[in-house]
Amino acid sequence: MCVDSDGCEIEGCSSSDEVHTLSGSMSPALNSSPDLHPCKPGQKFRAALLRCRSPFVAAVILSFGNVLNYMDRYTVAGVLLDIQKHFEVGDSGAGLLQTVFICSFMVAAPIFGYLGDRFNRKIILSCGIFFWSFVTLLSSFITKDYYWLLVLSRCLVGIGESSYSSISPTIIGDLFTNNKRTMMLSVFYLAIPLGSGLGYILGSIAKDAGGHWYWALRVSPMLGLIAGTLVLIFVTEPKRGSADHIAGRMQTRTSWLCDMKALAKNRSYVFSSLASAAVSFATGAFGIWIPQYLVRAQVVQKTAESCTSQPCSSKDSLIFGAITCVTGLLGVVIGAVTTRLCRQKTERADPLVCAVSMLGSAIFICLIFVVAKKSIVGAYICIFIGETLLFLNWAITADILMFVVIPTRRATAVAFQGFTSHLLGDAGSPYLIGLISDSLQESYATSILWQFLSLGYALMLCPFVIVLGGMFFLATALFFLEDRDKLTVHVISL
Repeated sequence: MCVDSDGCEIEGCSSSDEVHTLSGSMSPALNSSPDLHPCKPGQKFRAALLRCRSPFVAAVILSFGNVLNYMDRYTVAGVLLDIQKHFEVGDSGAGLLQTVFICSFMVAAPIFGYLGDRFNRKIILSCGIFFWSFVTLLSSFITKDYYWLLVLSRCLVGIGESSYSSISPTIIGDLFTNNKRTMMLSVFYLAIPLGSGLGYILGSIAKDAGGHWYWALRVSPMLGLIAGTLVLIFVTEPKRGSADHIAGRMQTRTSWLCDMKALAKNRSYVFSSLASAAVSFATGAFGIWIPQYLVRAQVVQKTAESCTSQPCSSKDSLIFGAITCVTGLLGVVIGAVTTRLCRQKTERADPLVCAVSMLGSAIFICLIFVVAKKSIVGAYICIFIGETLLFLNWAITADILMFVVIPTRRATAVAFQGFTSHLLGDAGSPYLIGLISDSLQESYATSILWQFLSLGYALMLCPFVIVLGGMFFLATALFFLEDRDKLTVHVISL
């Protein structure tokens, strides 16, 4: 039997075990105390709840919340064609929805990074989830005369989701270390492609079931409320640096300006952040425009008809969503396994695996635009391989950050990396691709073939940016060991 801090017996514990209490641990000798009394039902529930607050449970809940974050983000993309028809906006106007979301996301990220390094992280996370869930639900009631309100709502949702993305990886970083941390971060970042793919699927299915695209925005908020509650109840707030066994030595905090100066001098961090921006540029543009591009390809091939009234066909969004889920799973798993194997050969394995995967991805993404006019199946195959290679580096990039940034600076580092990757990446890419496409269509606005080609030419910008990202990962490999050793020396000197 065990005892909690109120002196009641807890069932399911051995009498020979050390007694764990809410305030610490006590001697097994206390089991025989005459002051013990049976637990009340509420106390038993609390004791069972405490046993559920394990690092593994916390990682699973945080990963579930990340799935919902990205599912909500790409639900709009899953019904984008319906939104365009409903509000009568062009490609640039539709791309603006994602751009304002990312702009608010990246502006809020450094603020939440600062708060996450100094205040209770799980409270900030849960409040962020509740906020974006509420705003998303309200946006499903906007009428066709108020497109600007839909744009504003996506801006507010970006602020809510920014709190989660900036802080939750640092909690996992403080719960695990070494290969366990790599594995748990891989699970966490698997949520990006999985949630993105589910966003397309959820949006399409909810729209078809409800008969209107509004219903696509009414499912994820309900799940968001559940996730926020689970974070409050089951996720603990670990001490910063506890997994690295330096929690007791990390009491002195530096100013935000000092943190930023240190991060700016960290070359591995800077180059990996620029590489992350290249990934964001490509995934942001692809997430919005590839389903549209494939629809136009089928119209050119005369295997499908142009959508003239709602609801539009959701087949390509469903297929693309399913591919994104599968490639995300494969990419993250292959990335984690490959990195662990390569670490046995070289200590620079993390950035080198990212660089090779990026350069390989660029080749297959280029092939999408070569084969799409003749074969949709061929285009899907190229998307599958290209996305798998591109998704290899998400969890590895986060692991690189954990290796080269001290624990009390990690939330700031994650937030500013997010700010940089969005500023240079997907904050502008959806709108930029749409703007280029609209500009190319001006002379041949009525040509179905030219609508297809113009969007393809605009998307051809993505593989060039991906190659640039691969170069940044190679630069990261040059400085990775030096920056990792600096962190070790810093910790030892504390």
